[in-house]
Amino acid sequence: MTGPGPGAILRAKMTLCTGPVDAVFTRLWTHEDPARIVPAFLVMLHQIMRASVPVMEAAIRRCEELGTDDDLIGPLADYYRHHLEEERNHDVWALEDLEAAGFDPAAVLERMPPPAVARLAGAQRYWVEHYHPVTLLGCIMVLESFPPTTEIIDRIRDDSGLPEAAFRTFRLHGRVDPHHSAELFRMVDLLSLGPREIAMIGTSMMACMESLTDCIGSLQPVDPGTLQAA
Repeated sequence: MTGPGPGAILRAKMTLCTGPVDAVFTRLWTHEDPARIVPAFLVMLHQIMRASVPVMEAAIRRCEELGTDDDLIGPLADYYRHHLEEERNHDVWALEDLEAAGFDPAAVLERMPPPAVARLAGAQRYWVEHYHPVTLLGCIMVLESFPPTTEIIDRIRDDSGLPEAAFRTFRLHGRVDPHHSAELFRMVDLLSLGPREIAMIGTSMMACMESLTDCIGSLQPVDPGTLQAA
C-alpha cells in the first residue's frame, strides 16, 4: 500500500497553515474604510503580478543552465513555460483596470512596493537562481490557492464605489486560479520528487504564505486622490 503522493502531502501542509492568510483576507474584505483600502489592495495586486513573469523567466533560464542531468528539469521547464503564458500581461491588465477606475498609471507605478512584496518576489528569485528552480512551485501553489469569490468581488466593488472595470483582472483570477491550482497539484504528482524536493517546495510555500500574510496584513488605506493625475 503506497502513501500519499507529493501533491497530497503539499496540499495538506498548506491546508494546515492557511489560518493567518485567511484571517488577513477576512479583515481586508470587511475593512471599515473600503473606499480607501480597496484601491490600496488593487495597487498591491498589480505589484505582485508584476513580478510573476520575470521570476518564471528566471526559473526557465535556470532550468536551461542545469541541463538534462536532473530528471526534474525537463518537465519543470515545460510547466513554467506553460504557466508563464497563462500569466503573461496580467500586470498590464491590472494597471489598465486601475486606469479604468480613474487612477493615473504613472502615479500607481510611482508608489514604492512595500518590503513584504519585495520579500515575496525576492526570496523566490534567490532560490531559483542560487538553489533550485523547483522551489518556485511552492510559491505558485500559494498564489493560486486563494481565489476571490464572485460574492466577495461584488461586495468590495459596491462598498468601495469603484467601477466594475476596476475588477476585471481580479475577477479573471477568481475564475481561473482554481483550475491552475488543480493543474499544478496534478503535475507535481507526475514529477520525480523525493523527500528533499518536497521539503524544498514546502519551505518555499511557507515563505510565500508568510510574505502574502504580511502583504495583506500591512496594507494601509490610501487617499484615492494620490493615485490620480496631478
